[in-house]
Amino acid sequence: MPKLAEMTLSFLRFYQKVISPLLPPTCRFYPSCSEYSILAIKRYGIIRGTFLALLRLIRCHPFSPGGVDFPEEMYQRIWKT
Repeated sequence: MPKLAEMTLSFLRFYQKVISPLLPPTCRFYPSCSEYSILAIKRYGIIRGTFLALLRLIRCHPFSPGGVDFPEEMYQRIWKT
């Protein structure tokens, strides 16, 4: 795995363990946005994974219905059509 991907994953894990517990739970999706980002980067690499994570963050807002949403579903919609 490239160094940039490893650094990004390390930051996301740091966020999950140190920063996230200090914030109120607000994510409307399962898995959480940070876990979604980790899954996307591990499966699709740093470029596509980060792109999928950014799309997820855009969808995560108070007016979103939320729900179960995995990176594979969005990947299929974007790159497998």
